[in-house]
Amino acid sequence: MQIPSDFLSTLEYADIGVYLDSLRCSSRPCGGQIWTVLNEIRPIDLYCYLFARFGAPNGIHSLVRNNDSDNMIHWDWTLSCTYGWVTFMGMSFRTEIHFLGGFPFDESDKADFLSNIKEDFANYRAPMSQIRNNQLEKWVEFINPYQRLKQAIYQLLDELRALALDVENDVIPDMLHEIDRDSQIDQWNTLGRRYSKGLGLCFGIRAMLPVMAEAFVNMLIYMLMKPEVKRDKRLREHAFRDHIDIRIRSLNLNCIGFKVNVDYTNQACKDFHSFIDNRNDLLHGNIDIDRLKFSNVFFQGTVPIFEEYRSMWQRSIGVGVQASGLEELDDEVKVVDNFTQYILSCLDINVRKEVEMILEKRDLGYMPKKQRLGILFPDHLVDWKVVDAPKP
Repeated sequence: MQIPSDFLSTLEYADIGVYLDSLRCSSRPCGGQIWTVLNEIRPIDLYCYLFARFGAPNGIHSLVRNNDSDNMIHWDWTLSCTYGWVTFMGMSFRTEIHFLGGFPFDESDKADFLSNIKEDFANYRAPMSQIRNNQLEKWVEFINPYQRLKQAIYQLLDELRALALDVENDVIPDMLHEIDRDSQIDQWNTLGRRYSKGLGLCFGIRAMLPVMAEAFVNMLIYMLMKPEVKRDKRLREHAFRDHIDIRIRSLNLNCIGFKVNVDYTNQACKDFHSFIDNRNDLLHGNIDIDRLKFSNVFFQGTVPIFEEYRSMWQRSIGVGVQASGLEELDDEVKVVDNFTQYILSCLDINVRKEVEMILEKRDLGYMPKKQRLGILFPDHLVDWKVVDAPKP
């Protein structure tokens, strides 16, 4: 089979009422097929082409769509031709072309059909460009770094809590104190694996907490930066690159929306400052003996004399617990949470609502032309597909 050479030129903008009437009548078109198009033709190019050639979308789904981006079908055109009806549907993951009627070709001809459409772009280049540049807003989708880190941290916290590590009650006596050595060895191995995983999770969480807090501050600056600061490249860069405590103290100077100045002497900020002071050792692997030490031992030549004896648990898993900061983790999470809540409390209530809504979204949009942030899509992803009815 082959697509007739003039097929594309015969497509006409359909009267949707006539289309619906044709579906209701006894002589309605029989037969049909659905083609799936991914990026063989970019959806933006196809949309501009159809709009330039036929006008605004006229399909049923375009007429009844919700006035937002939460639709399964975002746009559609229904066109008529000698053989029946052709509908182009723009969805979230693909374009579908529905043919209703007795068409003298099938999906093996899809490449030729799409090639014909691309060739026809040349006849509509000017109106396609006008639509793209003057009627459409270009947004850039990006990942919210604060929310990405927050989700990762709380996922790791769930995994850590699922291990049910109990430092006080998990202590195992030295093996020489037990009669059943095999059982004791198994217990050590099992507990060792649990703690090895748990302490790794703990270190990962503690390493990400200060980064998440800094991402929170940077997102606030990005969202609320005053226009005069945003316009000045040097001031804009300085607002992001200054020391974290200066960025926090300067929030009301560089940003709009603050009903009161940030008080860095507030207890939430004091605790956060102490927390941040400790981050460099953790994040950069700094050597601070006072913070890393866990015991004293004396030597006479090669002979060790311990200041005090420590159990096998204390010298193995116990050292890991101390080094990882497992027992301080909940307090550190609370410090960061208290800090973010205090900063948000300094915002005007209406600004705070918008900020919190944006902060909780992983995927955001940015419009370069107007330097605007926005929420482009709902959190859920939905897809659907027409399937053949089961044969009786």
